[in-house]
Amino acid sequence: MRIRLLGELTVVSPSDQPVRFTTRKTALVFAALVLAGRRGVRRGPLADGFWPGRGEAQARNSLRQALVDIRRAFPAGNCAGIEIESDLEMVSLTAGSGEADLWFFDHLIEQGGISNLAAAAELYRGDLLSEISIPDELEQWFQPHRSNYRQKALQLVERLSRDLKVGGDSAGEQACQRLANRLLAAEPAAEEAHRAMIRIYQHRGQANAAMRQYLLCREALQRELGVEPEAATRALIEAPPEAPPQPSAPAVKKDAHAAVPREREQPSVVVMPFDNLSSEEDDYFVDGVVEEITAALSRVRDFFVIARQSAFTYKGRFIDVREVGAELGVSYVVEGTVRRGGDRLRISVQLVDAESRKQLWSDRYEGASADLFEFQDRIAAQVAGAIHPAVRHAEIESATRKPPANLRAYDLVMRAFPKLWGQNAAAIAEAMKTLEEALQLDPKYGRAHALLAWCHALNITYLWSPDQTAELQATLDAVDRASGLVEDDPTALTACGAAASLSGDQQRAAAFIESALALDPNNAWAWTRYGWVGIYQDEAAEAQERFERAIRLSPLDPFLFNMRMGLGAAYALAGRFSEAVAIARDVVTRHTNVTWAYRQLAAWAAMNDDMKTARWAAQRFLAIQPDYTIAKYVALPSLRDVSRFRETMAAGMKKAGLPEK
Repeated sequence: MRIRLLGELTVVSPSDQPVRFTTRKTALVFAALVLAGRRGVRRGPLADGFWPGRGEAQARNSLRQALVDIRRAFPAGNCAGIEIESDLEMVSLTAGSGEADLWFFDHLIEQGGISNLAAAAELYRGDLLSEISIPDELEQWFQPHRSNYRQKALQLVERLSRDLKVGGDSAGEQACQRLANRLLAAEPAAEEAHRAMIRIYQHRGQANAAMRQYLLCREALQRELGVEPEAATRALIEAPPEAPPQPSAPAVKKDAHAAVPREREQPSVVVMPFDNLSSEEDDYFVDGVVEEITAALSRVRDFFVIARQSAFTYKGRFIDVREVGAELGVSYVVEGTVRRGGDRLRISVQLVDAESRKQLWSDRYEGASADLFEFQDRIAAQVAGAIHPAVRHAEIESATRKPPANLRAYDLVMRAFPKLWGQNAAAIAEAMKTLEEALQLDPKYGRAHALLAWCHALNITYLWSPDQTAELQATLDAVDRASGLVEDDPTALTACGAAASLSGDQQRAAAFIESALALDPNNAWAWTRYGWVGIYQDEAAEAQERFERAIRLSPLDPFLFNMRMGLGAAYALAGRFSEAVAIARDVVTRHTNVTWAYRQLAAWAAMNDDMKTARWAAQRFLAIQPDYTIAKYVALPSLRDVSRFRETMAAGMKKAGLPEK
């Protein structure tokens, strides 16, 4: 093939040498002749279009010089079979159908069949002449052709994805995926390409990846065009509706956002729980090592990193890395072991290709326990470099937070982490005690202050404290102590933001969380708390986008219910009560310990005029929390400056039968 116009403009002479035309204008004249093909183009319009404002004689002379330059590369009778034919009125380029990528692209599509369509897909390396700068006056000449071939490529990727069969031509599937990725790189809202990727993931049995792609599609369409996905796209992922709920136990309507979304063009990786080769008492320490490596990797913007919470659902069981890759939609898996004895530490790590199971890199780190933070940074940097050589070590080192001054304090904070997510007052009380011990050892340990603030805030929002005023003051004091000590720690910044949000200061909360996301754009917890800030600011669309992003980042998160209930709140805030009810029904069925979800379900169902479900949920909630009143709810600090969301919830709870006072 001598002529390529899809992507870059490349022309090869009969002697197999690259052709360098005298001017860029000459190269574009040649491209125009390729586009015209055998039918040719009239000299007048060609000269006027390429040399406007010069007068007919001068424009035609410039065209004549360009044609001389082109003929010099392809003289008459050349072995390449490429010639310029012309008379007084017409100019055309003649060549075999296989000499130009555009012509061969059209020919393959016309022929049809998986192999031909796959070959056509490989030819489309980019939009027409996308790698060459085209003067403004010539854009009107080439734009219709560019749009035409872009449309052909979109039709091709959809046609090819529909023709693929499970267990069929893997080369065709790979060609389809590459074409879809190229199209999406140029136009993120190209819905045909999104549909092709969804079908590919479904062929592979990767339901989570298919759902991720759907949400990525919807996000792009809303951002770029302000529209929802087409019915054809929704039909690929929507499950049929199920029966309505019964009073004894509401039935679950499958929610399109329960599974998670989105594959990315950048590398995707998960850090699995490392094996503990020490005593069982060191489990928390090993988990902390994985936490820090995951956090360091997630700060690299070139990567899509699955959150630690999802990875830890695999802890304690053997699972094939290929299964992990398929379930989480990732390309790479990091595995390892940790052995700690006295003051000595040994960490072994390997990076594995999830599809082929091939080990890409491995290393071992030995030293004193005080070297732990250096080891974690080096591991993250070397993993990143093995996956994406362009990522420099310094890009990770500059993002990592400073280690605490006291390693024993760090150890205590790691012990507190599992209790922070206990969802009950007793677990939070234990976490607070451990964090306070850490602060006795290191009073300037910012992360400990931040997490303590989060604990106090939970006592407020779940009404676990008998003295809400004192608890609020303790929350604010802890946030103030943490502030200034946590500028480089996304986890601590998120905890401060969450505590500030539940204390009613949404602006300060947003500032903390935005700082966390600037450091770690893959932080699922930060996106979740940012979503709740959106709810408390009555910003339905922003909140929905943030919760959906959190779900994409941590599809198997043990606290996925919180992300989904946040998504339900965003739907309710937007008046989409039936979708909110569907999520809440599912959550109360799957997570019976998440009692506050009954309160939301009661309010949303009532606002949706589903009084059977609303009264059932209200009764269940009061059976668990008999002293609950709407007055206590609206008095929560987090709702202090909220109007629409607070009023909607209060009206719904009242309609459902919850007591006002």
